[in-house]
Amino acid sequence: MTLLILLGIIVVIVFAAVAIYNKLVRLRNTAKSSWSDIDVQCKKRYDLVPNLVETVKGYASHERTVFEKVTQARSMAMQANSPAELAKAENMMRDTLKSLFAVAEAYPELKANTNFQQLQSQLQELENNIEYARRYYNAVVRDYNTLIESFPSNLMASQFKFQKEEFFELKAPVEERTPPRVSFS
Repeated sequence: MTLLILLGIIVVIVFAAVAIYNKLVRLRNTAKSSWSDIDVQCKKRYDLVPNLVETVKGYASHERTVFEKVTQARSMAMQANSPAELAKAENMMRDTLKSLFAVAEAYPELKANTNFQQLQSQLQELENNIEYARRYYNAVVRDYNTLIESFPSNLMASQFKFQKEEFFELKAPVEERTPPRVSFS
């Protein structure tokens, strides 16, 4: 009888350990996948930016500095590999796009241009998708990191070297929380 109880306890512990390990693996892979989703959305935006710059250039060709800054920010953002690097690059990209739109403000013909309006609309949609992807990534990372730090899963996590993931955090919280103004109407 004692042997059966001991065997039952061992089976329960083994099943619990397997369940915890599988959950850690699932959350780690979901975090990587959701980071990839952010990358995909940002790549779409980075592909859209040159079209936007070219459209504005057609009307404001003398604003060379703004165009160079946007190009530099785009390049920096495309090379980012971690949430911290991407957050820094995204802040720079946001600021340069604000400058680009400020230049566009001075050209009523540009604001009325159908191509520019279409690009603006696409950019707004991409910004919304990026925001959603960031929120999802941070939610998955929160769950994953919580599981790594919680008992008894922390024993399994340390045994199999599961590492905490970085959050995608705001680098300039006050500015980031201010809604962007993309409309020219």
